[in-house]
Amino acid sequence: MASSSCFHVILFCSFLFFTSTIAQNQTSFRPKGLIIPVMKDGSTLQYLTQIQQRTPLVPVSLTLDLGGQFLWVDCDQGYVSSSYKPARCRSAQCSLAGATGCGECFSPPRPGCNNNTCGLFPDNTVTRTATSGELASDVVSVQSSNGKNPGRNVSDKNFLFVCGATFLLQGLASGVKGMAGLGRTRISLPSQFSAEFSFPRKFAVCLSSSKSKGVVLFGDGPYFFLPNTEFSNNDFQYTPLLINPVSTASAFSAGQPSSEYFIGVKSVKINQKVVPINTTLLSIDNQGVGGTKISTVNPYTVLETSLYNAITNFFVKELANVTRVASVAPFGACFDSRNIGSTRVGPAVPQIDLVLQNENVIWTIFGANSMVQVSENVLCLGFVDGGVNSRTSIVIGGHTIEDNLLQLDIARSRLGFTSSILFRQTTCANFNFTSIA
Repeated sequence: MASSSCFHVILFCSFLFFTSTIAQNQTSFRPKGLIIPVMKDGSTLQYLTQIQQRTPLVPVSLTLDLGGQFLWVDCDQGYVSSSYKPARCRSAQCSLAGATGCGECFSPPRPGCNNNTCGLFPDNTVTRTATSGELASDVVSVQSSNGKNPGRNVSDKNFLFVCGATFLLQGLASGVKGMAGLGRTRISLPSQFSAEFSFPRKFAVCLSSSKSKGVVLFGDGPYFFLPNTEFSNNDFQYTPLLINPVSTASAFSAGQPSSEYFIGVKSVKINQKVVPINTTLLSIDNQGVGGTKISTVNPYTVLETSLYNAITNFFVKELANVTRVASVAPFGACFDSRNIGSTRVGPAVPQIDLVLQNENVIWTIFGANSMVQVSENVLCLGFVDGGVNSRTSIVIGGHTIEDNLLQLDIARSRLGFTSSILFRQTTCANFNFTSIA
């Protein structure tokens, strides 16, 4: 009898040790990085992602905004969560977000409408529309990754975001409930994820040119793509990320810098020949005008009018042996594609080089990223005229960075870029989302 009691005690203690070990492993797990999928919406050409948010968790579809300030979602319709917490005035959360104002709400309390709270300006950067919104926190859950395989889902129980109004969704893709901002702020997705899970404040973006999923990888590399391609630090060229001193958001406070990612283009070459342009437009002036930024909300690269004319005309001359055809909006230079050959990196057209801090650091744009197939026999140069009063002289849009791996190192303020990874016989659709690490 005594030996039986002793056996039960040992068994019970073993069970406690086992469950304690499981609990400890669950709470101490620190992912090397995180991943979110990115899909291109065929009708709007927006890049969409999905996270899980709230209690209980629900999937939330979002338009990806590389330079966006923070996560904002529509709280007016269908936002139900037992873990929603508004950020109270003068709290640490308000300070972190740079939200200095204090607001009241004159309707019954609900997500997005509470008294004594601070707020920011959720911004639909597609339509350039902004409004005021309540800063709050809630549970956000995303998938972990070791850079090669997806792992278990992990949660940030106090992820800061801003409540937007339903009307802000106008112009966004069907089913989208807000925007996921990856920009240079303390409450963007990469900043909050790195702070919560203690990995480097950097992330990589790889947009797919097909209907398959691309990926955003939060954390450090190396990054792996099927069939067996590894991208480590040595596979990137690096250029400084520049700070535009004046915000490019639709609504902002005086003295607020831009959260978008700017780089220093010094000149443009086509077929390794320098394009004559007004290079003063390539610098950011003290009013925040000019320069070059990278954007995922612009489907195509947008150029200030004089740059557009110079680059387009030069490109046309270099492709003089190919028949021009009528323009197809929004593009100006279109060609009969039956006279254009094909290469591993897209149509066989003159390469476009963005010369960065010196002649040894060049971002080369090949045919897959410069040309757009608008119909069966028509290819157009995928650049758009942004007007004579463009706030930013060059906006490198989504099509130009598809199947390019970009690493944005916020902590070191530098961009790593590969140019087209089609040269490496892989694509951005080849990240392994299926095998669990």
